[in-house]
Amino acid sequence: MIRSFSQNDLSAVIRLWNAAVDAGEVVFSLMTEDLFTQKFLHHPNADPSLYFVAEEEGILQGFVLGMEKKSFLPKETAQSTPGYLLALFVSREYRGRGVGRALLARLEAAFQAHGKELVSCGGAGPVDLPWCIPGTPGHDHNSVPGMDESCAGYPFLQSLGYHPVVHEVALYLDLNDYRPLDGLAEKRARLEAEGIQVGPYEAALEYDYDGMCDRVGSEYWRAVLRSEIACHLAHRPNPDPQFWVDGLAPAGPRPILTAVCHPAKAIVAQAGPVAVQRSGRGWFTGICTDPLYEKKGIATVLFNALMQEFIAQGAQFSTIFTGAENHARKVYERTGFRPVRSFAIMRKSLSAN
Repeated sequence: MIRSFSQNDLSAVIRLWNAAVDAGEVVFSLMTEDLFTQKFLHHPNADPSLYFVAEEEGILQGFVLGMEKKSFLPKETAQSTPGYLLALFVSREYRGRGVGRALLARLEAAFQAHGKELVSCGGAGPVDLPWCIPGTPGHDHNSVPGMDESCAGYPFLQSLGYHPVVHEVALYLDLNDYRPLDGLAEKRARLEAEGIQVGPYEAALEYDYDGMCDRVGSEYWRAVLRSEIACHLAHRPNPDPQFWVDGLAPAGPRPILTAVCHPAKAIVAQAGPVAVQRSGRGWFTGICTDPLYEKKGIATVLFNALMQEFIAQGAQFSTIFTGAENHARKVYERTGFRPVRSFAIMRKSLSAN
């Protein structure tokens, strides 16, 4: 029987989740009641009507978790954003009996009832789910970007009409093994000769970043910069508790590393905000470069400045994602990063159902 999730299912859901983690079937971190409550019950986008379990004679056979965005970036709407498949687990002894297929069909029907035309597994989803880097002493990444291609769920979703649209590779670096690229000083000097300086951004400069975001076509980066610069101007830390240490917020705002063009008074590239998670991971949102300033070596200088900032702040390791064919991957690997996992962002059109 497929039915809606209830609070009484919580312990059984967590046991099933953790059994798959312990068996090495998934790379997700171990789940706790507190973490589940934070991620799926108290999350701003949480909607338990999109959580379903398969249960027979009091035995929980599997469950599926879905979510939809409730707050949107500019140009996003409820109709234009997909429903997100977050997790699908079936107990080992009940696999091959159609349980996973039935759970997924129930979730897809719920998405359709909400007016969704697309389901996405990964790709800017509304909740981050942490995972552990294989072969490390518990080092983690704060979010899986999609379906682990080594997981049995990958061919399962393909068999049900989900198609990979982006392949991403996870790269890992123990910061003790970081190797600065050769020629960085020369690259930085050439940029400064063009009026481009790379380093921590001084929010009081109030340089323009809308031009870069417009040309990149990213409302996400605009929101990140607006939020972090506001924290700097107000001299307050970002309120995200995952970066607090021993329950205490950082002393001040998180550093933002940028490339700024002084004649133009503009941010032309950014990396950050920079923080160290409780696990010791150096965290940042990504690297963004204005298309008008590409092929100047800015991203290379900025990336190495980021690694040096991590080390200065006491980070132990770093993890990043990049497109499997992205040329920047070569830059990362030359500094010591190594590939550890491949993921696929997968989508399915519901209009074909």
